[in-house]
Amino acid sequence: MATAITDPAEAGKSWLGHPRGLFLLFFVEMWERFSFYGMRALLIFYLTQHFLFSDRDASYAYGAYMSLIYISPLMGGYLADRYLGQRKAVLFGGIVIAIGHLILGMESDNAGSMGLGLFWLGLATVITGTGFLKSSASALVGQLYPRDDMRRDPAYTIFYMGINVGGTIGPIICGYLGQVWGWHWGFGAASVGMTAGALGFAFCKPMLQGKGEPADPVRLAEKVGGLISREWLVYLLSLLAIPVCWFLIQNHNIVGWGLGIAGPLMVGYILWEAFGRLHGADRHRMLAALFLLVINPIFWGLYEQTGSSLNLFADRYTDRTMLGVDVPASVFQSLNAAYILIFGPVMAGLWIWLARRGWEPSTPAKFGIAIVLVGVGFLVLDAGTGAPGTLTPILFIFLLYLCHTIGELCLSPVGLSAMSSLAPSRMVGLMMGIWFLAMALGEYAAGVISAATGNAEGVASRDAMLAVFDSIGWWSVGFGIAVMAVAPLVKRLMHTKQIDTKKGDIAR
Repeated sequence: MATAITDPAEAGKSWLGHPRGLFLLFFVEMWERFSFYGMRALLIFYLTQHFLFSDRDASYAYGAYMSLIYISPLMGGYLADRYLGQRKAVLFGGIVIAIGHLILGMESDNAGSMGLGLFWLGLATVITGTGFLKSSASALVGQLYPRDDMRRDPAYTIFYMGINVGGTIGPIICGYLGQVWGWHWGFGAASVGMTAGALGFAFCKPMLQGKGEPADPVRLAEKVGGLISREWLVYLLSLLAIPVCWFLIQNHNIVGWGLGIAGPLMVGYILWEAFGRLHGADRHRMLAALFLLVINPIFWGLYEQTGSSLNLFADRYTDRTMLGVDVPASVFQSLNAAYILIFGPVMAGLWIWLARRGWEPSTPAKFGIAIVLVGVGFLVLDAGTGAPGTLTPILFIFLLYLCHTIGELCLSPVGLSAMSSLAPSRMVGLMMGIWFLAMALGEYAAGVISAATGNAEGVASRDAMLAVFDSIGWWSVGFGIAVMAVAPLVKRLMHTKQIDTKKGDIAR
């Protein structure tokens, strides 16, 4: 069994009505997102400007990296649940991420084959650490509260704010330092941020009130073969994921094939569950969940142009002068997280206002709205672009990210809620994993779409980029409208009223 509260005095301490451990996790997640988004803002530029990758090859590498980031929590979450506990997993993951960013910064002055190899090693290390930290930090938030505690939802809102505070300041600081002062300054800042988060988490352990400890600490401490504890064996074996990721990032086709096989298997398994083991309303809900899962990678494949093709477009073909200052393109990667901080509460209030009047869109309708908005964003950028040879006003980058962010707020917050509500209780954890696997497929698709804007030899032209943006913009709008058209049917499959009776109010 998990250990009891380690410091009885900590049990009575709180900030703003919440356990102090929540704010410790806010702190850790803020710095993890600072380092992740700060590095992501530089990634496509580092590949194209430092290592002189073509736009196409850089986009493929970006897609492989981002997809592996979303696959890795499946392994990290399993090992945390089975062996380490969430606290040890978060600390281990934070240390590994910080080392990965340090590697990225140390090799940045060497553009040769050794420098490129170390760069892949740094990315692979970040992927491995993220797998442990990302899944376990979110789980720890829930462990701080009883299941029926009314503070749980506000707690996750506070935690979500930490994610977006880090996502806002990371690209501004790391992006500016990396593009203006030198690459090693940007990657070094990301490493400092994650190191601060890991150290704070290690020294403030009592704030967690004994939560997230190993399920069987005695067994974890046992020597395996009389040589090494089971805990350290888990750590060492986990590090074997680094060379695997190192290989996969450089061979994006293998990642694509793997996801291409996993996708149909995922669909087949859900259909087998629906028609082979479930009946009536449970079968209908599983089919509704499958519908949402299919839309998930489509949205993220379009949305994640943010860090690749749109980042390159902002750098090359946009007038980035603001108040007389030429702002580095990577800094604009902070817009999405900043918009979420601003409009997240607005959208939450809007759904409540609409629900009270019976006007709130259903979950599948919100997914359709999200797809339409991401398409509108591309069309806005295309419409704001002037004659050949002119730069696009930066205002249209702001408007594009605004459309995409509102779209994200229509899909992302309700997606996991829908998975947990629609899946049978014995499959909730599995459906969460499938949701993130679908996101990984979307991240890889984003790299493929971005690669379509470029060419194998070098830099993509403005017209080539705009042609792709215009095409996916119109297709997205059309597909989103189609999703909204079938949303009433999918809503009926969800049997929402029955779920509300059993589980309370959920996102519809």
